[in-house]
Amino acid sequence: MEKKQKFDGYAEQYDEWFMKNDRLFTSELRLFLKALGDIRGKKLLSVGCGSGLFESYIDCTNVEGIEPSKDMGQIAEKRGVNIIRCGMIEETELQEEHYDIIYFNGSSSYMEELKPVYEKSLAALKKGGRLILLDVPKESAFGFMYLLGKSLGTYEHEYLKGAMPDLPYPLALASSGVWHTTEEKIEVLKELGIGKFTFYQTLIRNPLYTNEEPEEVSEGYKSGGYVAIIAEKEM
Repeated sequence: MEKKQKFDGYAEQYDEWFMKNDRLFTSELRLFLKALGDIRGKKLLSVGCGSGLFESYIDCTNVEGIEPSKDMGQIAEKRGVNIIRCGMIEETELQEEHYDIIYFNGSSSYMEELKPVYEKSLAALKKGGRLILLDVPKESAFGFMYLLGKSLGTYEHEYLKGAMPDLPYPLALASSGVWHTTEEKIEVLKELGIGKFTFYQTLIRNPLYTNEEPEEVSEGYKSGGYVAIIAEKEM
């Protein structure tokens, strides 16, 4: 029997949440585009590409994807992502020094062990290539909100009354997350020999008001509810 993956059966709910939280999505999309930069002529790999929602806003000609959820992967393919494996990156053979950019857009938050996955990704990057990690940090207001919902098993607790956004991230998806701090990911990358970092962030506003209007991207990582770590492989 085929093993059920965390996001199986949630593809429609995942996309619907972003479409209902359209201003929040615009903020995250701005960060995504800023972190990727100019991708013309570059070969990209999206690890845990989901439904390819973010990829639908870029030229996917040279974008390959790995996605554990079969139904998510099927939607991503329709949006132009070349799915090279329906499965886990841990079980995927990657050609060494093959990609210019490898990115994890939210997918690190669903991985228990980061070091072997990042190590494999760095080996698959060309010299001077970039590993990009976009995530909700565990220490952010959003991270606290998701962990609290996961702990309580609900967003409807009396203590949260008046403090939650109208449309919080689906509890089933938040509860299946592992969630890591930004510093934890930086430390893992340093252990793997990375010395050159760039950081960008968005969703600075309190989650209760995040969907009121899109936010601009700023440098750094200590205030954002969505953060991009850009790690450059040495030449």
